[in-house]
Amino acid sequence: MAIKKATQRQGFKINEFIVYPAHGVGQIVNIEEQEVAGLSLELFVINFEQDKMTLRVPVGKVTSVGMRKLSDDESVEKALVTVSGRARIKRTMWSRRAQEYEAKINSGDLHSIAEVVRDLYRSDTQPEQSYSERQLYEAALDRMAREVAAIRKLSTTEAVQLIEKSLAKNPRRGAEKTEAEEAAA
Repeated sequence: MAIKKATQRQGFKINEFIVYPAHGVGQIVNIEEQEVAGLSLELFVINFEQDKMTLRVPVGKVTSVGMRKLSDDESVEKALVTVSGRARIKRTMWSRRAQEYEAKINSGDLHSIAEVVRDLYRSDTQPEQSYSERQLYEAALDRMAREVAAIRKLSTTEAVQLIEKSLAKNPRRGAEKTEAEEAAA
């Protein structure tokens, strides 16, 4: 396997953070050439630090797999506004909603992931979530936090705190808290 000294392909550079829809935020650590089945392929080597995973993506397949650059700061602001909005609870079967949430999480789109975080968030005063709801919420929160952290140059923990602060801004959630406190008094 010969390592090619390319530093940029299709607008992506070595050491740049990217979003791979199925795995979230990763970093391009190299662009290498590899021979597979007699064909010479140029590959992005992407490292997903938190998952302890390395992925090789053919340069020519970048658009078809949905790999993209990180969102901009304006998109982060829109996503934070989305999570502070009113949750849209659908009355369809849970299995169908779970599939929709999973598709949004794996779309890699920051705004779609923010919608899942908003819809599945439960404050301390709200009823408990099922295990599968909690799993989807945590997956969405993790994906969103990693991208926000990479864009704003924060730690993942700081990004989670920023998102949770936006979630707490929801006017309805705040009203529910005060109603619950009044009932307890």
